[in-house]
Amino acid sequence: MQYALLIYENEAVYGPDKQGPAMTAIRAKHMAFIEELGAKRVAGAGLKNTSAATTVRSTAGKKAVHDGPWAETKEQLGGFYVVEAADLDAAIALAKRVPLQPDGAIEIRPLLRQGPG
Repeated sequence: MQYALLIYENEAVYGPDKQGPAMTAIRAKHMAFIEELGAKRVAGAGLKNTSAATTVRSTAGKKAVHDGPWAETKEQLGGFYVVEAADLDAAIALAKRVPLQPDGAIEIRPLLRQGPG
């Protein structure tokens, strides 16, 4: 089964446009984690800061475009992995190994399957 491991952290820790020394350090940890995952990693990427985000919001069937993320919270979605895991327990075990700042979180979501297979 495939799971999305969604990485939520306070992006201010990494500096403007994720160019600070903390980002350099965590990037190296992610590269090592990717090596460890091997074939279990289906996809993944880091995301630019929320200042680069655009949100399309639907209200009563009308679409509106807004700069920035929809939710304003302390933690922002900073990146993700899509992994192959036997079950939720295996996905949790992988999520516990994702490099993360001390106050971050990993949300684990099973992917929906479209069509046969």
